[in-house]
Amino acid sequence: MLDVTPLVAAVDHLADRLRSAPQSRLQRGLADEGLSLARELALRAQRIEFPGREPLAMPEVGMFAVADQVAVAGHDLAEALRSAVGSAGSGGVPEASAGRPESAGAELADAVALVEAATKRCGL
Repeated sequence: MLDVTPLVAAVDHLADRLRSAPQSRLQRGLADEGLSLARELALRAQRIEFPGREPLAMPEVGMFAVADQVAVAGHDLAEALRSAVGSAGSGGVPEASAGRPESAGAELADAVALVEAATKRCGL
């Protein structure tokens, strides 16, 4: 079983920091950065879970909800990766992630790096 703890921890940390950010910082770009990250994580999860289907875009629902969007998208991706390993048997991500790293471990590491980079860009 794939240990997705690093992704869950990184996503939860960022979401907590976004929740505690003042409105002025959210308006100056934190909310946009968070939404961009949430959308990317959601797309990655959908590519794994629903191969062959066009991914749906995560809607913009306001700056005060962006932390929850990051958390939900990150947890969805973690579960998709965990499930992909279980169903693939060999630890690989199914063909749904064509064009992405081939192994679930590589996809996980890439997602963690993405979250950490967003956290750094936000100054959180």
